Amino acid sequence: MATFIQNSIRDYEDPKRKYEEDVLVLDEVDDVYKLILHNDDIHTFDEVINALIEICNHDLLQAEQCTMLVHYKGKCTVKTGSMDLLKPMHEKLIARSLTSEIV
Repeated sequence: MATFIQNSIRDYEDPKRKYEEDVLVLDEVDDVYKLILHNDDIHTFDEVINALIEICNHDLLQAEQCTMLVHYKGKCTVKTGSMDLLKPMHEKLIARSLTSEIV
């Protein structure tokens, strides 16, 4: 048994196989922004849900959950992505008098 352990240690210190390791390097990091919707006392739940479905392409369940978070937490990240993706959505939410920001 001692011979087996010694062989294992020796094999570990001087392995017969040499391994190459490939490392993936990101040359360019795409910035990820957040579109945050804030609570207000003006819009109904249905208005906010419909806006999230129409503007942010949420399904009904996602829109309802985000609306509840906005109501109870004061704000919610409703979409993430590039500035090019989020800016038109932000402008459309603002056009409906909803309060949003991109961070």
